[in-house]
Amino acid sequence: AAAAAAGGESGAAASIPPLSRMLNLFDIEHVARQRMHKEAWDYYSSGADDEITLRENHSAFHRVWLRPRILVDVKNVDLSTTMLGHKVAMPVYITATALGRLAHPEGEVVLTRAAAKKGIVQMLPTLASCTLDEMAGARSGEQVQFFQLYVNHDRRVTEKLVRKAESLGCRALFVTVDAPMLGRREKDMRNKFTLDGTDVQKAEDSKGGVDRSQGTARAISQFIDPSLSWKDIQWLQSITRMPIVLKGVQCGEDAVLAVQHGCAGIVCSNHGGRQLDFARSGLEVLAEVTETLKKHGLENKLEVYMDGGVRRGTDVLKALALGARAVGIGRPVLYGMAAYGQAGVERVLDILRDEMEMSMRLLGAPSVHAIEPSMAEARNLRDHFVLSPADVLAETAYEPLRQKSKL
Repeated sequence: AAAAAAGGESGAAASIPPLSRMLNLFDIEHVARQRMHKEAWDYYSSGADDEITLRENHSAFHRVWLRPRILVDVKNVDLSTTMLGHKVAMPVYITATALGRLAHPEGEVVLTRAAAKKGIVQMLPTLASCTLDEMAGARSGEQVQFFQLYVNHDRRVTEKLVRKAESLGCRALFVTVDAPMLGRREKDMRNKFTLDGTDVQKAEDSKGGVDRSQGTARAISQFIDPSLSWKDIQWLQSITRMPIVLKGVQCGEDAVLAVQHGCAGIVCSNHGGRQLDFARSGLEVLAEVTETLKKHGLENKLEVYMDGGVRRGTDVLKALALGARAVGIGRPVLYGMAAYGQAGVERVLDILRDEMEMSMRLLGAPSVHAIEPSMAEARNLRDHFVLSPADVLAETAYEPLRQKSKL
């Protein structure tokens, strides 16, 4: 089933363009759509309800403009930074996404190898196709991996997962807090879930305990505990030495609470537009969070990340200017893996790096630490219905919600 998921239509592999022809992330997305099994594509590409937030995640970047500085020596450009004290080659990390084998028969270990080659962090997902042992076992040398956690109804299951991740060398625990249940993703819900499930649900699935009748998201959402609350953060801190980062913060008030609860970081994220439709973009939340933390004198108390909608190197620079330490990418690396395997993932990362390097030179920033808030004009970010440039590439890659009538 996994091989079929990654194989796409018959003969598609022979007709895809060479990797060298892929000039941007949307090119790769087009090829991935051709190659992927429909069930897999619908799961990866779908958003909640009318997919307004899914599109807004990317559109928000078009409401932020750049203010370049001139006569700055940018002969040498340094993209390196740190994440929770770990040095990385650029301020981009591979965020956690479920069911990697829907994109490629080898699954998440492909992402592990690509992250190692490019010197960036990979976040290992709870609901992966591969086991934790497999993903950690594919690590190279001192490669840094973080672990993304969905908290289970049975806290013993959660504790076992957390201790396992720590014993395997994961350096941080990213707790997903925006998903008490998984949202209505209608493209996905029209399918029955017939492909291979997550590693952590194998036992339950084998006994018929996983509902496969309403698509992939509904099947895997049964693992998640909707009773998760702030009191559980202290419990998590008691069972691990890994620093805890909250993934899915969506307002400034919760960023302040994260500091008060001793968290090492937060991710401004709406789960890729897959949860609450009309939730604001990660970029807009980032701007609010930065402002709120500064207002309370807490800007140096935790690290702030964001994900959602990043498709260009300039998107990364805008996020850095608005206060992000680094940004996560999810769908683009899955599409790279589905289209061209590990080489496709590396191409995605190389494109982003090349775009960032060029844009930093033109912006007048010789290092990521030289990117300042004054370099981004974000006054229209909170205005959701303003004129912005036509987004031709994204519009042609986007598949709208359509149901073919059988009347």
